[in-house]
Amino acid sequence: MTKTYLTTEYKDREQVKNLGARWDPEARRWFVPPGRDVALFTQWLAGGAAQAKSDVTLTVPSTFVLADRHGGVISNAGRSAISLSRLLGGVAEAVAQAYRAGVWTTVDVVKADLRKGVVYLEVAERDAVGSPRAQARALIWGDTAQKIVPAFERATGAVLGPGIKLMVRARPQVHPLYGLSLVIDEIDPDYTVGDLEARKREIRARLQSDGLFEANRRLPSPWDFNRVLVVAPEGAAGLGDFQAEAQRLERAGICEFTYIHSRFQGEGAAAEIRQVLLRRLHDWTAERRPPLDAIVIIRGGGAVNDLAWLNDYDLARCVCELKVPVLTGIGHERDSTILDEVANRCFDTPSKVILGIEAVIRQRAGSAEALWHAIEDQARRVLDAARQNVERAGAVVRTGARREVMTANRQTDEFLSAVRLGGLYAVRAASDITRGGLFLVRQHASKQVTEARMALPVLDAEIRSGVRQSMRLASEQADQAWAVITDRTEVQVRRAEDGANQAMVAVGAGSRRWIADASSNATALFREITGQGPQKTLGRGFALVRSPGGAVISSATGAPLGVRIEIEFHDGRMRARTEAFKEETPK
Repeated sequence: MTKTYLTTEYKDREQVKNLGARWDPEARRWFVPPGRDVALFTQWLAGGAAQAKSDVTLTVPSTFVLADRHGGVISNAGRSAISLSRLLGGVAEAVAQAYRAGVWTTVDVVKADLRKGVVYLEVAERDAVGSPRAQARALIWGDTAQKIVPAFERATGAVLGPGIKLMVRARPQVHPLYGLSLVIDEIDPDYTVGDLEARKREIRARLQSDGLFEANRRLPSPWDFNRVLVVAPEGAAGLGDFQAEAQRLERAGICEFTYIHSRFQGEGAAAEIRQVLLRRLHDWTAERRPPLDAIVIIRGGGAVNDLAWLNDYDLARCVCELKVPVLTGIGHERDSTILDEVANRCFDTPSKVILGIEAVIRQRAGSAEALWHAIEDQARRVLDAARQNVERAGAVVRTGARREVMTANRQTDEFLSAVRLGGLYAVRAASDITRGGLFLVRQHASKQVTEARMALPVLDAEIRSGVRQSMRLASEQADQAWAVITDRTEVQVRRAEDGANQAMVAVGAGSRRWIADASSNATALFREITGQGPQKTLGRGFALVRSPGGAVISSATGAPLGVRIEIEFHDGRMRARTEAFKEETPK
C-alpha cells in the first residue's frame, strides 16, 4: 500500500491535521490516509498536483477442484459447481488475503450496540443530501474495543454512537452465514474532531457570508429580567438545576419563566427545536403578552457527538435572526457549539445561566437600592435645609410677632385709657346735658302749658264777647227790620253759634296737640337721657370708679391716695388701691 506524503512546514501542522492527514513517526512526515480525498491537500503535494491512490485487486480462482458429494455437484449439462458455503468461503479467503493489513475508510455511524464486550455497528456512507450510498455491518472485538474506544472518547470527548463520523482501519471479512462485515481495529480521533470542527467552520462561514453571525450578539444584553422563555429537553438534569434557582425568583414575584421542550439530540432534533421555538414566539405575540427579556437555550452535559446535533445551520440562523437576546448554557465548561458562538451571551452550564440572570437582577436591585438611598439622603438634606429655613423664618416671625404684640398691647392700653377717660367725660357731659335738657324740657313744657291755660280764657272771653256783640247787633237789626230778616237772623244766630262751637273745638284741639307734642318731645328726651345712662356706658367698655363711701370719682385729682376704691364694670365690681403715678416725659 503506497502512502501519499505531504510537503508541509511546522505552521501547517494544525491545518493538515484538521483536514484528516496522519503523522508517520518513522518518516516524520504527514501523509494522506487511504479513503481521504487527496484533492483537499493539493497545496502540500509534490509538484502541486500529484495524486496517489491505493488500488486493491481481488483475485478470485477461475477454477475450483471438483467437490465430493458433500461439497459440490455436477449439473445436467456437465458443468461443475460448488456449494454456496464453499463459494462464500472462497470469497472470504480471497477478501482476507487482499485486506490482511486493513484499510482506512470513513463511515457514518448509524447504530451502535455493545453486547458482551463486543461493539456492533451499522455504518454507512451518505451523499451531500444525506441519502445512503453504501451500508455495512461492522464490529470491534472485545479486547480491541477495550483499548481503542476509551482512547477515542478521551481524545474527542465524543461517545461512540449514532450520528458520529469516524475514520477507522477495517478489515473486510465475509462469513458464509452472516455475509460481509468490517472488523475495526483502529479509530482516528483526529478525523472525528476535525469533522466536527469542519461542520462548525462551514456553518460559521455561511452565517458570516449572510451577515448574520453577530446579529444576536449585537443586541443589547438584557438590562433586567422580568419574562424569560426557556427551551430545554423535558426532564433533563440541567433543566432541574436551572428550575431550582428560577423557582425562587418566581415565588418572590421577580421574574416569570415560561418553559418549552424539545429533543436536543438525534436525527431532526435541530429542526424540532427551531419549530417549537418559533411556534411559541408566534403564540406569545398573538396573545399580546409583554415582550420577552431573553430566550434561554439549555441542556445538561453530554458527549461531543450528542451536542453536535445542535451544530445546525438552520437552527443557528434562527437564533441569529431573533430580535430577543439569546442566552445559552449547553453541556459542560469544555463544550462548545455553534449556538454558543452566535448567542447574545453564552454560559458554561445551565446552572450558570440562572446564576447570571440572578446576578443581573441583584445588580439592578442593588443599583435601585443605592439610588433610593441617594434620593433618601438628598431628600433628608433638603428637608433639613428646609427645616432650618423654617426655624429661622419662625424665629423671625416670632420675634416680629412679639414686637407687634407688645406694640399692640401698649397701644391698646393707651387707647383703653383714653377710651375710659373719654367715656367718663362723655358720661359726665351726657349727665350734665341730660340734666340741662330735662330742665329745659320741663321748663318749656310748663311754659307751653301755662301759655295754653292763659290763652284759653282770653280766647273764650273774646269769643263770648264777640258772640254777645253779634247778638246785640243782631237784636238791634232785628228790631229794625224784624219783618224782613227774621228768618235771616235766626240763620245768622245759628251760624254764629256753630262758629263759636267750632272755634272752641279748634282751640281745644290745638291746645291738646300742642300739649301732646310737648309731652312726646319730653318723653323722647327722657328716653335719650335714659339710653345714655351708666349701665349702657359700662357695657361699651367703660368703668365707674367709686370712693369708699360710694361717691363717683370722675378725675384722677379727685381720688384720694392710699385708699381702697371700687371699680364697677358692666359685668361686676372689683376693688383696688390708689397710689401715685409719675408719668415719664418722652425724651
